Amino acid sequence: MTDLATQPRFDTPPLDVAALREEFPILAREVHGKPLVYLDNAATSQTPRRVIAAFEEYYGRYNANIHRGLHTLADEATAAFEGTRETVRSFLNAGDSREIIFTRGTTEAINLVANAWGRANLRPGDEVLVSRMEHHSNIVPWQLLASQLGIVVKVIPVDARGVLDLDAYRGLFSERTRLVAVNHVSNAFGTINPVREMAAIAHEHDALILVDGAQAAPHQAVDVRDLDADFYAFSGHKVYGPTGVGVLYGKAALLEAMPPWQGGGEMIQTVSFEAPTTFAAIPHKFEAGTPAIAEVIALGEALRWIEGVGLEAIGAWEGQLLDAATQRVSRIDGLRLLGTAPHKASVLSFVVDGAHAQDIGLLIDQLGVAIRTGHHCAQPLLAQFGVDATCRASFAAYNTLEEVEVFAAALERVIGMVR
Repeated sequence: MTDLATQPRFDTPPLDVAALREEFPILAREVHGKPLVYLDNAATSQTPRRVIAAFEEYYGRYNANIHRGLHTLADEATAAFEGTRETVRSFLNAGDSREIIFTRGTTEAINLVANAWGRANLRPGDEVLVSRMEHHSNIVPWQLLASQLGIVVKVIPVDARGVLDLDAYRGLFSERTRLVAVNHVSNAFGTINPVREMAAIAHEHDALILVDGAQAAPHQAVDVRDLDADFYAFSGHKVYGPTGVGVLYGKAALLEAMPPWQGGGEMIQTVSFEAPTTFAAIPHKFEAGTPAIAEVIALGEALRWIEGVGLEAIGAWEGQLLDAATQRVSRIDGLRLLGTAPHKASVLSFVVDGAHAQDIGLLIDQLGVAIRTGHHCAQPLLAQFGVDATCRASFAAYNTLEEVEVFAAALERVIGMVR
């Protein structure tokens, strides 16, 4: 995180980045004959060896379905799977491991809330507030409900810096407002939203708040009880873990009152043709079928790795990287930064006069630098700024100041080629 109003300070890193990089085998590879500089961490972060090893351990030693088996392998798999649930509980400072639901990612977690809580509680004319900076995954589920149930989706505006307008947010509430759905950190601009304050305002109006934490969980400590979030979601592949797994936290009372979203095995208590089917207690009520067992176990390893390194150290180092990158690319002629909020996570989004983002992304890849180009699943936000695509560099704990310079030099070279 960084404050763009202050002068950057390039101190000794608060962690041993060189040693940390040794834990990531992919960082040793070359791309097009150049050392890989991986700056696409907001899309997917890389995985340390211990996370990769978790898959081999599971499939090589105790591959079995969980919960219902009585044999040793099933017991071991269940213990490892449920051990991750406790790891996630601790990572989020949730009050009870029953409040942790495993999903395929943040997208599925939000859709679970929309379909389970939303369909049970929303009526025609009820309102859901979302911000203009949301990822499509936190827009489209509510739009679908609007078309199907007749609810109203109201948009929280964003200013020219990419900062959410809190005064306008307060003014959007009415007696029909039922839910606020907002990201903790913008994936497109890196803006850190004041979700604690937003939750308090929502609760003053008897509304709930769902927080998309996909971009916050890798960079800062998240305390769902301190935030007073009713729901909080994040994805494994953005916290140095595997794809295909994510988490939904929900307050126990809310989850207990919600109907299941999907039906199948594990989420039931009894099934009969002669009597009503009854459902399992939380969290299993929302985990139908065989889950991504290996992925969940590997997620636990990723979170334990993060905790071992320390989120405070990670955030401080990423702040230095962002400060350095912001200062360096700001000197490039014709480059315009988008998203200049005073409080940001490690995302740098920009456009270049006379050059298309896709061309820059393709050419800079030839120099070994991986960035993301496009609309970043945030089309409403980019449309406000008059662009349909940006270049986005995003930093993680294993990136270095030397890589920042390589990136900037490569960017200058590429811009000279396309303009």
